[in-house]
Amino acid sequence: MKKEDQARSLLGISLSDRPTWQQFLICSSGFFFGYLVNGICEEYVYNRLSFSYGWYFTFVQAFVYLVLIYLQGFTTKQMVNPWKTYVKLSAVLMGSHGLTKGSLAYLNYPAQIMFKSTKVIPVMVMGAFIPGLRRKYPVHEYISALLLVIGLIFFTLADANTSPNFSIIGIVMITGALVMDAFLGNLQEAIFTTNPETTQMEMLFCSTVVGLPFLLLPMLVTGELFRAWSSCSQHPYVYGVLVFEAMATFVGQISVLSLIALFGAATTAMVTTARKAVTLLLSYLIFTKPLTEQHSSGLLLISMGIVLKLVLESKPPNRAGDRGKSQLVEVNRSKENEVNEQDEETQALV
Repeated sequence: MKKEDQARSLLGISLSDRPTWQQFLICSSGFFFGYLVNGICEEYVYNRLSFSYGWYFTFVQAFVYLVLIYLQGFTTKQMVNPWKTYVKLSAVLMGSHGLTKGSLAYLNYPAQIMFKSTKVIPVMVMGAFIPGLRRKYPVHEYISALLLVIGLIFFTLADANTSPNFSIIGIVMITGALVMDAFLGNLQEAIFTTNPETTQMEMLFCSTVVGLPFLLLPMLVTGELFRAWSSCSQHPYVYGVLVFEAMATFVGQISVLSLIALFGAATTAMVTTARKAVTLLLSYLIFTKPLTEQHSSGLLLISMGIVLKLVLESKPPNRAGDRGKSQLVEVNRSKENEVNEQDEETQALV
């Protein structure tokens, strides 16, 4: 966790005056709730209704975000960062959302979320190159992330055999979203790190407002704006599903920004991976899809990766090492004192 003095809260729930485990539990619970609802709604809209308007749905979701942010009482007067800070972040954010939602037209939902789950490795690697962050991770975290990726590969290969909705175009789209996600989490963490006064609400508001124009171009070029408007006009209840999904995702977005601000991008990526595994199981249970032994093996490896990270990070620090360091510090201090005393004696003689 970052040792920042900035007071943090999540939708009115104070986080700063709570122990670390409570902060993590509250943020993770909000994230799980928001994105589990999001996953079920996306599965219904894309696979059951056969709608594949990822850019348009992201556009609608952005306006719902702005209404909810306004109801939370946020205004531009509360901003502590200039607008230009969010241009790069917004382009990456909207590109990630659009490619992720659009890929569902070519990948079934479990395959998509498994691909997205691999982002923990690029997030960790990219953290070393982001200005203002330059974060490095211990070896066991890379091993944990590798277990996750191997598990996801197992699952994806099994899913290719059991689901017909699996194509190269979808893989290219979700890979693009994956690369953008690697930048996204680290850019958000860098903003929180360089300016601790930044709030989660400001981050979401500014990235949404600046990101809206980035959504218009692909919708106009591909003609998706008009096709989606026509289709949704014939099925207006889809807007009800989208608004409900956006409200739940809003809770998830604020929660994940709280996780990034308090615990960093890599830990947040691990939490999102756990959420995707749970969403996957719900997808198979609710929509009655076949679950093979290879699926189970992949999920087992994912669980091993998460457990490895949690167990090693929960170990107490090496007290012997700390004691040795403290003794070394005391020796250095005594030497400095001797030198200072000699200097004082010399000055007195002069």
